[in-house]
Amino acid sequence: MSKWSIPAIRISFAIIFIWFGILKPFDVSSAESLLKATVAWLPFGSPEFWLVAIGWWEVAIGITFLFQRTTKIAIALLFLQMIGTFMPLFFLPEVTFQNGNILTPSLEGQYIIKNVMIISAALVLGGQYYKSK
Repeated sequence: MSKWSIPAIRISFAIIFIWFGILKPFDVSSAESLLKATVAWLPFGSPEFWLVAIGWWEVAIGITFLFQRTTKIAIALLFLQMIGTFMPLFFLPEVTFQNGNILTPSLEGQYIIKNVMIISAALVLGGQYYKSK
């Protein structure tokens, strides 16, 4: 199992980030309204700009996970992206939690909170990467 676990995580990340990322620049992402609402307060760039930029950023994360040599870069890009991913929990609690109760996340909140698992898997990858070097 250990022979395939690390490549499986990398390939899973690649599929998820390329697939979900490529939807954003083409305006077919179900996360579009949440993303635009999250970045609307930024002092530069329109929400549409950020939708495209974040989409391509996610595609870049996915592509860098495809190759073992670029896994370190992929992990760095992923952690930067995760900062933004958690922003709606703080800036849009009315969207991410039911009736303002942090114990009852909405579907959007659950979508965001599950990223803790993505972070954990990235830590496993990073630990494996640094252990073998």
